[in-house]
Amino acid sequence: MTADYRLELKNVSKSFGEVNSLQNINFRLGQNEVVGLLGDNGAGKSTLIKIITGYHQPDTGEIFCNGQKVDHLTVPKARGLGIETVYQERALAEQQSLWRNIFIGRELSNSLGFLNVKAMQAETERLMLESMGFTSTAVSPESTIKTFSGGEKQGVAIVRALFFDAEIIVLDEPTMGLSLKETRKLLNFVRSIKEAGKSAIFIDHNIFHVYSVADRVVVLDRGRVAGEFMTNAISLNDLMEKMYRVAETGSFD
Repeated sequence: MTADYRLELKNVSKSFGEVNSLQNINFRLGQNEVVGLLGDNGAGKSTLIKIITGYHQPDTGEIFCNGQKVDHLTVPKARGLGIETVYQERALAEQQSLWRNIFIGRELSNSLGFLNVKAMQAETERLMLESMGFTSTAVSPESTIKTFSGGEKQGVAIVRALFFDAEIIVLDEPTMGLSLKETRKLLNFVRSIKEAGKSAIFIDHNIFHVYSVADRVVVLDRGRVAGEFMTNAISLNDLMEKMYRVAETGSFD
């Protein structure tokens, strides 16, 4: 496998009892690339992501990270490889402050081993201005997460992943339940992933959202890769037509 790809899956299959969730999946994610993952419910998106993040082990197939084969990928091993997931439920501590959420589980300490609260607050303030776009004086590192909008919470989760050197950020239905304004802000956060030189897998039911930020779209149907398209080589209308066709017939033809 080539190191041109941050992540590559080769002939990956996964079954649960008699249900073949994934069948001979070939999937790749390039350096500094956003790949949209589309498909109806039951297409295999969730299973594929759980394999990439180490929650499930494939029955067959191989996984490569930066050209190196990875055996027995687990959740801790995936995180060690720089794979972080931003779930639709956002996985934030609602009652805690912004700075505590940024550093939760990975707190900074001083030379004596005590928590360096001032350093974490100062770093959070820098991230607020440079990465999160929080310019209002009403928001500070001490602001409680429960007061943030849905889009702002998603932004916090994405910036947290970037701060801790995630190479691959998996976005699982990030626009679900967001208003139009919040969705626009969230999509800008997705674009910031590329600007930071990282890569992302963007799973969403909304083809409009995926198309607007993805370099390439991979379509899953009934556990197989039905097709993939460069967004700069296909119009949104043509992609939508192909999605309708594959949902009805299982084929783009």
